[in-house]
Amino acid sequence: MYTREEFEKIRLKSAAEMAVNSELHDKALEVLVEADHYNWVHQANWFGEPCLQLPQDLFALQEIIFETRPRFVIESGVAWGGSLLFYSTLMQVLGGERIIGIDIFIPPDLKQRLTAFGSLSDRITLIEGSSIAETTVDKVKSMVGDARDILVILDSDHSHEHVLSELKAYSGFVGKGHYLVCSDTIVEDIPSQEHRPRSWGPGNNPQTALSEFLRGNDEFSIAKNIENKLLFTCNPRGYLQRVKD
Repeated sequence: MYTREEFEKIRLKSAAEMAVNSELHDKALEVLVEADHYNWVHQANWFGEPCLQLPQDLFALQEIIFETRPRFVIESGVAWGGSLLFYSTLMQVLGGERIIGIDIFIPPDLKQRLTAFGSLSDRITLIEGSSIAETTVDKVKSMVGDARDILVILDSDHSHEHVLSELKAYSGFVGKGHYLVCSDTIVEDIPSQEHRPRSWGPGNNPQTALSEFLRGNDEFSIAKNIENKLLFTCNPRGYLQRVKD
C-alpha cells in the first residue's frame, strides 16, 4: 500500500511520461476528430444544462478551482449555461463570490432556467454583449474591483483576432498563481470541420492567438501540472498560470 505522498509521485511521473508519448497522443487526437462528427464535446450536462466541454476539461477546471479558490470566475461564451452552474456548484462548497458569464446572445428561456437553482443561481451574473467591447470589459471591472484572485476562461468566438483581443483584455484580471484558460486551442491540430463550418480553422484560431500573446511574454506559463495529465482535451497548451505580476 502506497502512502499518499508516494502515490502522488507515481502519478506525476506517469503523467510526465504520458505527455511525451507522441504515438498515444496521435491516437487520442484521431478519436477526438472522429468523435466530433457525433458532437461528443456537446454531450456533458451539469444540472440538466449542456456544458459544451469534455468531462476531462471540466475535471481540470475543478482541480484549478480547488487549488486556487478564486473569488471570481469570468467566462466568455455562455452557450447553454451548464459550465456556469458547474463553477457555481464548486464555489458553493469551496467559497467564492461570483461567476460572470459573457455572450453576445443569451436566450430568454436560458436566463429563466439559470434562475431556478437558488443560491447557485444567485452567484451567477450574465452580461449580454461582445466580450471585447469596452463597455463589457468596464462592466466586468466594476464587478471585480481590485480583486486578482480570478479565473478567466475564454470560450467564445474562436477566430485569431477575437481571441487575441480577449487575451489582452482579460489577462490583466488574473493575479499571480491564478489561471487563464484559452479554450479550443485544438482547432489548430485538427482538419477543418466541414461537418460544422466555422469562420475559424487551422491558421486562424485560439492557438495561433495564444502563440502570439505568449511571444515574449514571461508573465504566463503553460501549466504542465494540468497539461501532462490530459490525454483528451480541447485545450492543449491552453491552460495558463500567471507566474509573474
